[in-house]
Amino acid sequence: MTARLRVLVSVLALTVTLGASFLPPSAAQPSSTPGRHGKLVIAVQPTGTPEQLTADAKELRGFLSRKLNRDVEIVFPMTYAGAVEALRFGHAQAAFMSAWPAQLAVKHAKAEVALAEVREVVIGQDRKAETFYYSYWVVPRDSPVETLGQLRGKRAVFPSPLSTSGFVAPLARLVELGFVPRQVGKEADPKTFFGDVRFVGGYAQGWEALKAKQADVAVIAGDVSEKLYREVLAGTKVIDQQGPIPSHAVVFGRELDQAAKTQLRDALLDLGSAEHRGLMRKFISGIFVGFKPTTAEQHLGPLDTFLGQTQLAFLERIH
Repeated sequence: MTARLRVLVSVLALTVTLGASFLPPSAAQPSSTPGRHGKLVIAVQPTGTPEQLTADAKELRGFLSRKLNRDVEIVFPMTYAGAVEALRFGHAQAAFMSAWPAQLAVKHAKAEVALAEVREVVIGQDRKAETFYYSYWVVPRDSPVETLGQLRGKRAVFPSPLSTSGFVAPLARLVELGFVPRQVGKEADPKTFFGDVRFVGGYAQGWEALKAKQADVAVIAGDVSEKLYREVLAGTKVIDQQGPIPSHAVVFGRELDQAAKTQLRDALLDLGSAEHRGLMRKFISGIFVGFKPTTAEQHLGPLDTFLGQTQLAFLERIH
């Protein structure tokens, strides 16, 4: 285990989180009939403040309520692990989540990955609509470095230890190339290769660190804003890449009956139409295009490979 801080989510803390911190009172307990006709609760992993997200979700909630002919509540756990636990304990029947939490929901909550998000991403220099993308190692354009191997002992910045594209996949690439050792039962540690490793909070912050000569290498991903992506590539050299990296997913809880799953899946697929796409762009992702039916095996396969190579444990402990 690395020295990075682990946020332990105990059952007691979970109860407080679910009951008081982010769920409206009517959603604090599982629906008595979570299948076809009871209230449908959808959890969304944290991307902003609950107050802001609740306001942004109002139109989407209304759209889904009308489509499903039932009350829909959209709730916002305070942690990534909280979204997984909401599915596990029946406080939510579906969730919008990124790849790693979705993988944990399958493992710990016996949930089902039903839809993959199609996003406007940039792969290389080409803008595409895909359920996957790549991330890239970049160095300043005037750097003498041409390969990852030349970065031994240098300074690296990553957006977040929870980022699949910004940390998990890049670390897996270092393991794959033999720069970071793979040891049974131990997490791969980038500090065994780099002289200094920092998590700076996002891709834009990594780019700022690179421009300020505070780092020798950073990572950029094809699912950031196209403006930021092209700005970074214009000012850097790409020396390596990793992927494909799975996009976000829609996950269904195990207690949701088949009829409800079908109805919800069809309603979410309708969000890809031109007239409704803005509901998701306003709320979840500005690069949302639509959803595509999938399974955990199809969508999360590359992530499973990355986690197998790195043996990383999720920092927010799932009990």
